[in-house]
Amino acid sequence: MKLQRKNRLRATALGALAVSGALVLTACGSDDNSGGATGTGEKTTAASNVDCGKAKGQLRASGSSAQKNAMDLWVKNYMAACSGVEINYNSSSSGEGIVAFNQGTVGFAGSDSALKPEEVAESKKMCKSGQGINLPMVGGPIAIGFKLEGVDKLTLDAPTLAKIFDSKIKKWNDPAIAKLNDGVDLPDKAIQAFHRSEDSGTTQNLGKYLGAAAPDDWKYEAEKKWPAPGGQAASGSSGVAAQVKQVDGAIGYFELSYAKSQSIPTVDINTGGAAPVQATSENASKAIAAAKIKGTGKDLALDLDYTTKAEGAYPLVLVTYEVVCDSGNKPETLDTVKSFLSYAASDDGQKILTDAGYAPIPAEINAKVRETIGTLS
Repeated sequence: MKLQRKNRLRATALGALAVSGALVLTACGSDDNSGGATGTGEKTTAASNVDCGKAKGQLRASGSSAQKNAMDLWVKNYMAACSGVEINYNSSSSGEGIVAFNQGTVGFAGSDSALKPEEVAESKKMCKSGQGINLPMVGGPIAIGFKLEGVDKLTLDAPTLAKIFDSKIKKWNDPAIAKLNDGVDLPDKAIQAFHRSEDSGTTQNLGKYLGAAAPDDWKYEAEKKWPAPGGQAASGSSGVAAQVKQVDGAIGYFELSYAKSQSIPTVDINTGGAAPVQATSENASKAIAAAKIKGTGKDLALDLDYTTKAEGAYPLVLVTYEVVCDSGNKPETLDTVKSFLSYAASDDGQKILTDAGYAPIPAEINAKVRETIGTLS
């Protein structure tokens, strides 16, 4: 049985070895991202560099669906390296993840937005000797996906997006859209705008962007719950992407990995810079690189600039945090949490993000993440 177990682990690792630049996990959560085996019987470079430490048993985590595709990659590589350890990440929503964390039912939570003061206060009951902190682990663009028959390239700006998602612009041939898309034959078709049905950090980040870049047209507070009237709701980033994929006239927001996995065209954003900017990992990295740490102590929450006009910087970005206790973590899962998150924050863990449509955390910030993980108790 032990030999069979080792063979299965090797097979899993071999599949991960052939991950190519075109790799993207599907939005429905498939982890069939393997290519041809090398026949060497060796683990992936990423997996072979994992320090399993004293990790053992089962670790449950939940939260952000924005990082699901990244988490699937990390879990696959980590479990290939660390036999006897099982990582279960439930991709639900940032809001649900924070609730589960503060109730003590998970070892860590994924969230697309930093903990609010009231959530930090609530975390102290569970963390006992400490409190919940934010560790930035995944970056990336929030893509604006669309489906419009006869149109495969579309440019919008923040004010126009705000009016679309606020049901103020209702037709695709509206003059505001036509002005940004000279020469594009826009149909006289109703816009079907989709948003998240549940509390979502992706929704909150979209709200932060619209509020900062189009303050005259987006008057809502940036909250996890969708604030505007109208539109249609779908569950999770995968649900919004699925609706946009199949409904002509649709537009919605989700992480780039979902757009890539389903071949959904995405909007270029006119930031007021020299040229509209595409939603790519590289362009998101240019925006995230300018982020500043606003958290105090061990908290590494970031302050993002949603109004950047820097050349090639895609402004509609999010950073996903792993939420843990700075101290007072559960002793039965602490070693596994530290080992797994150390891998996710490692050079190898961050390198695999780009091919999946994400952006690695800037090196200077990531160095502080690794240091903080090492001090968790």
